[in-house]
Amino acid sequence: MKEHFPVMLKEILAAAGEVKELRTAVDATLGLGGHASALLEAFPQLFLYGFDRDAEAREEAAARLAKFSPRFEVIADNFRNIASLREMEGFRGADFILFDLGVSNLQLTEAERGFSFQNDGPLDMRMEHGSDASGESAADLLKRASLQELTKIFREYGEERYAYEIAKGIVRDREHGGELNRTGELVALVRKILPAPVQRRMGGHPARKIFQALRIAVNDEMDALSEALDGAAEILSPGGAAAVISYHSLEDRMVKLRFRKWKDEGKGELRPRKAVIPSEDEIANNYKSRSAKLRIFVKSE
Repeated sequence: MKEHFPVMLKEILAAAGEVKELRTAVDATLGLGGHASALLEAFPQLFLYGFDRDAEAREEAAARLAKFSPRFEVIADNFRNIASLREMEGFRGADFILFDLGVSNLQLTEAERGFSFQNDGPLDMRMEHGSDASGESAADLLKRASLQELTKIFREYGEERYAYEIAKGIVRDREHGGELNRTGELVALVRKILPAPVQRRMGGHPARKIFQALRIAVNDEMDALSEALDGAAEILSPGGAAAVISYHSLEDRMVKLRFRKWKDEGKGELRPRKAVIPSEDEIANNYKSRSAKLRIFVKSE
């Protein structure tokens, strides 16, 4: 079983513990099952539904949760379809819903998945893997997208200052017969496009934001999150709580605005009012958590 450190676990358990009648939880981003396992351990009365698109992640999670059987059900689906739970026999609403929007360690550490700019592998980035994969990969997108489309993707989804320059360099390379089929090839091209002084000023890996932007575009993550939040509002029980951990400003902005809208509509309130960030100790022990922000919305009873 793969090593896994769920982000902001103490805060998630505390938020779930605040719910008066905690009977049903939904982990919309099951991953390797770290949060789900801790919730089932802490709350013996709880039944949990877990969503994940990745067959390998579902297998790992099911193994981790096996000791809690039959108190959980793993669902092979995109979390954008979370509202489909209403059609399941016996489902009467969710008392706690969790979204952890980070890319899992499974995806980042396996080079063949194509998510990592640090390990060379096929330029894929699809959340589904192997025979489950559908739609275009990151390599497919880079082969067919126009200069304008690539610029928009890098600027909007990666918040990349040099979006146009990088997009132009990729298109020019493509026009001269270049192909980007591996993550290492994309990293090398980004490094070639950006002058060395620019790379030094970036304060991080020069391809990090490009990889983020491509992953979001390939998996339609922002539209999926929007639909998932709307679905969560539909299935959340009175007095229930929705908790979302985000890792970049695009996701956090969407969550913040959606929760504020629900509050203005009189559906509930934010508790606490502002985002919660990881403790210094957690960041020291789990560097992945450094950019995490947790927002919690509690539905009116």
